Amino acid sequence: MARKKEPEKAANHERWLVSYADFITLLFAVFVTLYAMSQTDKQKVEQVAASYRSAFGLTVGSSSGKPSIMNKTDLMPIPSMKPAIKNPEKPKKTVEDGTAKIQATKKEFKEILISIEKFLVTQNAADKVNIEITRRGLVVSLKEAGFFDSGSASVKPASFDLVAKIAESLLPYSNQISFEGHTDNIPMRSSAFPSNWELSTARATNLAHFFLDRHSFTPQKISVTGYGEYRPVADNNSDAGRKQNRRVDIVLMGSTDAEESLAPAQ
Repeated sequence: MARKKEPEKAANHERWLVSYADFITLLFAVFVTLYAMSQTDKQKVEQVAASYRSAFGLTVGSSSGKPSIMNKTDLMPIPSMKPAIKNPEKPKKTVEDGTAKIQATKKEFKEILISIEKFLVTQNAADKVNIEITRRGLVVSLKEAGFFDSGSASVKPASFDLVAKIAESLLPYSNQISFEGHTDNIPMRSSAFPSNWELSTARATNLAHFFLDRHSFTPQKISVTGYGEYRPVADNNSDAGRKQNRRVDIVLMGSTDAEESLAPAQ
């Protein structure tokens, strides 16, 4: 027996309502979210706005309510974005005998070195003085041949101008100055100098007096030491080495080394 043919179902033309309802629901959720976000603290908003006005140099006039340019005196300083330099080496100013002086640093050491070397060239005396910058400070080394007779502690009058130039170059600075006498290892035997200790100390002392008496250096900034033959810079087995060892070092001390030398013993 043949089956009856079922009638076809009518097309559903209202399915778009489901998608439309979903869209309306999402749109409603968006508006609710935007409304919630708009409910901010007005006081905080005003504080933020005032901060921006201050940063850009603007202020609101009392009458018009329009922003106007602030005076320079009303501007707050804006922090620098440059990285801070740790422990910058800056000269420190001090006052001695009513005269302002600065603490020399490596920059000043280089300037002093160049100034003295130029003077030595003009005086044809470059072979009489050795200058270098060490961890202790600026070391001006006066060789015996240019400043002292053999076995004598008196400064040669012919070298006065050169010593004066060195003194004038160091005078503007407040650093400690150490005068350090040295000899070679040939024994000294005389009524004035029983050993190299006395000779080296006397030479350093006489140079210190030259600085004090003729150029008004502060005595508290000066120290004198005689090392004899015990701190050579060259081999004493040769004549050339012994000549290098016979010297007086004038040391313009760096700030750290000077502070350590003045610190009381623990």
